[in-house]
Amino acid sequence: MKKTYQIIFPLFIILILVACDPTTRKSPEENEISTEQVGGPKEVMQGPISLVIHGGAGTIKRENMTEEKDAEYRAKLAEALEAGYAKLEDGAPAMEAVIAAIQIMEESPLFNAGKGAVFTNEGKNELDAAVMDGKTRNAGAVAGVSTIKSPIEAALSVMKDSPHVMMAGKGAEKFAAEQGLEIVDPEYFFTQSRYDALQRVKAREEEKGRSAALLDFPDSKFGTVGCVALDKDGNIAAGTSTGGMTNKRYGRIGDAPIIAAGTYADNLTCGVSATGHGEYFIRSVVAYDIAAKMKYAGMSLEAAANKVVYDELVEFGGGGGIIALDRAGNITMPFNTSGMYRGYMNEKGTPKVYIYEDEK
Repeated sequence: MKKTYQIIFPLFIILILVACDPTTRKSPEENEISTEQVGGPKEVMQGPISLVIHGGAGTIKRENMTEEKDAEYRAKLAEALEAGYAKLEDGAPAMEAVIAAIQIMEESPLFNAGKGAVFTNEGKNELDAAVMDGKTRNAGAVAGVSTIKSPIEAALSVMKDSPHVMMAGKGAEKFAAEQGLEIVDPEYFFTQSRYDALQRVKAREEEKGRSAALLDFPDSKFGTVGCVALDKDGNIAAGTSTGGMTNKRYGRIGDAPIIAAGTYADNLTCGVSATGHGEYFIRSVVAYDIAAKMKYAGMSLEAAANKVVYDELVEFGGGGGIIALDRAGNITMPFNTSGMYRGYMNEKGTPKVYIYEDEK
């Protein structure tokens, strides 16, 4: 018995020492379940340089569009795509492509951003914009500005030149001026068609009430332009710029400048820019929800976007659409309205532009 004890006891001590040896134990990270194990995103091959844009969603029907206006929209969308894609072809980062494409649309009265921004109840133009870098997840946004010529450029400056993510109103305008961005008289943003639209909405509001006016003019809450780009290094960037909602009051801010609601980018999942009824997009954190479905549920870009836009938003009562792009170069552009100005450009070389729901 004594001899057996003399053999077993040293072995017992050795086992204890081995168990306590930190070199034989897994680290906390090794013990955790990875996202790969629970259906998260798998490593994907980097896709070709790509660019996708939108110019707003809403009640956009062939029968309400003249041939001339149809051609005008398509030409401007193609111009924006070519401007952004040229940056990517030159080897510029995705963010430069996003800014270039959006600035083309900001300078056009066709879209509800910049020069074509809609009017508030007070007869002013209050602009919002945001950008996000998918590599670093740095972001910048401005809201409720009236004198910055290019709100998307101001959003970029907030990201690059300040410690903040969002600036609003006069503070954002002061910051933009200090950074040397172009400041304009608010009259720069005036367009007669947008002003006339405000008068129609206000007249209807006086006659039937505010809710009825929104029903009569459903596109008063749509608009917005956006872009998502993938560069040669596999980095994604997203940006969104808008004039908001016609007849908006009280300094209302929509989803476009709110990171995770109307704008989001993460190299591990995707970049998203949204357009639609902002209140619903904010409450549904639409842009991030798409990325989260990819990250945690292992869904493809298209499946995640379709689930959010066609199912969850519709059930919630939200109208609009999104554009999205992942690191593999996959593109999706779902919307639950009758039309959305949209398009993309990739290695195939020519801009692909669409307006109506029956176009693929």
